[in-house]
Amino acid sequence: MELVHAVYEPAGDGPHPTVVALHGWGASAMDLLGLAPYLAGGQFLVLCPQGPVEVPLGPMVGYGWFPLTMGAPPDPAAFAAGIDAARSFVEAAAQRYPIDPGKLVVLGFSQGGVIAYALALGEPARFAGLAALSSWFPEPLAQTLSPRDPQRLPTLVQHGTRDELIGIGRGRESVENLRRLQVPVTYREYDMGHEISAESLADLAEWLQEKVLSPIVLVR
Repeated sequence: MELVHAVYEPAGDGPHPTVVALHGWGASAMDLLGLAPYLAGGQFLVLCPQGPVEVPLGPMVGYGWFPLTMGAPPDPAAFAAGIDAARSFVEAAAQRYPIDPGKLVVLGFSQGGVIAYALALGEPARFAGLAALSSWFPEPLAQTLSPRDPQRLPTLVQHGTRDELIGIGRGRESVENLRRLQVPVTYREYDMGHEISAESLADLAEWLQEKVLSPIVLVR
């Protein structure tokens, strides 16, 4: 597997319900691993790949999925490379780890959420759910998707009303784009900044339990 990654493995041999968690700009593979014990009581295998782009942070180095330029859209080639890296990770992980292919979720925080949108909505049959936390769904990406493709993909969007990095308006706009594509979306706003709070984490765990571990299947 080409990307450095962190892993939380639940008890038992599997196959396990799995969350692939994509970190935000300037973070690392360890950034979201701490969520794992709180997701349905630690029942999920959680895989946290590290983005391939180095982000200088003074004496430290963080990581990202594609370069960011303030006030400008991402370079299409660099954006596509970030998506390809994440997709290749998911494919390799399926061969290496005991993943239940019918209960595979992609989750992304901030910039990682953009990659999660691209992965899950581009191949909705591969995933059992999509969670985008404090992120945004770019309009150019939405325009590449057909309404019929992702309409059975359960999607959770969470955003803080005091988010100082990605304004709440971008979260609401993302939801409108999802609804135009007929994506079954659950949207939650919180009195928080650019973060994951105890309340939003509890809602995420409840959503995973309802939509992935114990989904209601309609028989026609």
